[in-house]
Amino acid sequence: MSSSQPTKPITQNAFDAILPKAMSKKAQSVGVTKANTPWPTALILAMTAGGFIGLGFIFYIVVTTGTSELPFGITKLLGGVVFSLGLILVGICGGDLFTSSVLTVVAKASKKITWQQLFNNWTVVYLGNFIGAMLLVLLVLMAQQYWLANGAVGLNYLSTASNKLNYDFSQAVALGILCNFMVCLAVWMTFSARSVVDKVVVIVPPISMFVACGFEHCIANMFLIPLAIFIKDIAPAEFWLQIGFTANDFAHLTWSNFAIDNLIPVTLGNIIGGGLFVGLTYWLVYLREEPIGSSKA
Repeated sequence: MSSSQPTKPITQNAFDAILPKAMSKKAQSVGVTKANTPWPTALILAMTAGGFIGLGFIFYIVVTTGTSELPFGITKLLGGVVFSLGLILVGICGGDLFTSSVLTVVAKASKKITWQQLFNNWTVVYLGNFIGAMLLVLLVLMAQQYWLANGAVGLNYLSTASNKLNYDFSQAVALGILCNFMVCLAVWMTFSARSVVDKVVVIVPPISMFVACGFEHCIANMFLIPLAIFIKDIAPAEFWLQIGFTANDFAHLTWSNFAIDNLIPVTLGNIIGGGLFVGLTYWLVYLREEPIGSSKA
């Protein structure tokens, strides 16, 4: 005579992705954690993230150097895929990146943190990202990495940075919005992940897309444009002879132009694209007290 075994309840498979509402709650929890992180810890994590994004840009520049014979789209796709390394390092190794920290607006909208906590976190992370990026700039200059490929890598740094100072204010803001819309979607999708592989897989496509399309990321530019300014100012005469240009050809690569024509408008756009178009949008759908479409009995 056989005895029947009790039926176990069906639970979510460990490899199933976390669903959107739970992702929103996770984003809220992450925002609370970030806002309550002691500032020395947040600063170090931000410095790390600034360096990681710079490493992604180094990879991008090296891979896209000498690809003029390839179709435009293929070159940009290759560059975007390798640039994804930066956000992968941030997501897997740990780091506070300003462009994803704007998602703390979810925690603020849910009244889990104060405005002061939010702005304090943004300030520390932004400063830390800049310090980390500048430390990497120093290392690249000391290594004279811009001499690679007979100076072609250095020319790519200069040309890419130069192009980023040719926007008007509204264009730079729009490019910043589009960029961080994609970056924060990538980060948001990692909230559904249950493994390292999951995180890598969801990060690469949106990051590749924003890079290939020429959208603007303020932290990446904190590395690239200062590096190009320093190359213009300190590269020896032999470098300019090698690449066939002069420092005067890049005279508009200045700190003031960097701040006014790129960093300020792109930062504003990044805040809007990530905080409003991603964070607050999903907060409205999943976390506000009366969800859209609900009705009281």
